[in-house]
Amino acid sequence: MRFTKMQGIGNDYVYVNCMEQQIPDAPELARKISDRHFGVGADGLILICPSETADFQMVMYNADGSRAQMCGNGIRCVGKYVHDRGLTDRTTVTVETLAGVKTLQLHLEDGVVASVTVDMGVPILDPRFIPVRSEEERFIDQVASVDGIEYRITAVSMGNPHAVVFVEDTECLDLPAIGPAFEHHPLFPDRTNTEFIQVVDRSTIKMRVWERGSGETLACGTGACAAVVAAYLNQKTGSDVTVRLLGGDLNISWDEATAHVFMTGPAAFVFDGELETD
Repeated sequence: MRFTKMQGIGNDYVYVNCMEQQIPDAPELARKISDRHFGVGADGLILICPSETADFQMVMYNADGSRAQMCGNGIRCVGKYVHDRGLTDRTTVTVETLAGVKTLQLHLEDGVVASVTVDMGVPILDPRFIPVRSEEERFIDQVASVDGIEYRITAVSMGNPHAVVFVEDTECLDLPAIGPAFEHHPLFPDRTNTEFIQVVDRSTIKMRVWERGSGETLACGTGACAAVVAAYLNQKTGSDVTVRLLGGDLNISWDEATAHVFMTGPAAFVFDGELETD
């Protein structure tokens, strides 16, 4: 099986071109190939497949083999892959995901994709559809106890669930200890990704993220979008924000006229490889 390792600001995935080859057991492959000691090492597996509703389809699995709806960093790498590997010559590309069809604008330098802007769509704030177990119309700045400590949480879905928590200092957090408690909290019937946000100024935030099914990662595109939406709703920032993650920066803009969130960031190849399969 031929594969390509790619990363978007450190959020790394193994990509397989399923226009040319088939994967019989993708969840099992995701678990094996993501292992950083016995496999290739990645935050998960992304299959680039044909689509009946878009130019391409992104089928994504977390490192634990669970299916994921959407990944902002991952989909930017899909855009780079399909253009730079000759699957399309267009600079506007549509990609089908479990969170809907996303439109990508590919920004070229010397004929190759250097960065990608993704229309991430309209954030979901209704707790029923995030989902969050709450009777509130919106779950914004709500108090919840996690492992006996009270946190103020804002819940947002960008096609996948996010719990955003504002903290004084992201560097002091023990994410391996507190991340699983958020991920598996009874508030979130489908588990949740959790973003811990330090506000630097009205146009800059720092973020660390615990992703469901993968643990702490260097970056999360949908999480960065959810964080900016939450920061704006809590009147902590404007609607155009630079998000500083462990792996690098993303620019997130929430367009008030259309309510769509736009994410711009880099995408890069790491290496190509071939894996023996039974």
